[in-house]
Amino acid sequence: MLSGDVLFFFEDHREALPLYEVLTEQMEGLGDLSIRVQKTQITFSNRRNFAFVSFLPARKAKDRPKTYITITFGLGRRVDSPRIDIATEPYPGRWTHHVLISSTEDIDGELMGWIRETYNFSAGKR
Repeated sequence: MLSGDVLFFFEDHREALPLYEVLTEQMEGLGDLSIRVQKTQITFSNRRNFAFVSFLPARKAKDRPKTYITITFGLGRRVDSPRIDIATEPYPGRWTHHVLISSTEDIDGELMGWIRETYNFSAGKR
């Protein structure tokens, strides 16, 4: 059951809601996590924030699909993949990655592997 906050977050992007639903369904196996809905993003955390869903335009407008969500996650290493739209190192040893998801098929083993890795990375940070 989706909360009113989540429905409000997707109010102007209803067509992207199934992407979020599949993502959160896949995340259920990670373990203990909390979800906080904010104005511009939805934050997933364990001990610390580890992943985010937003509508960040991680690609140029001409290359962006009509329906999408952007998944942002942080790791202690850079992930090199054509699926990563943006990777930045905001400070040494901390990489932020943005992946644009436009279909439920994009929420696959590779993506969930990165999410699992970032969940564990976040849980182990001091």
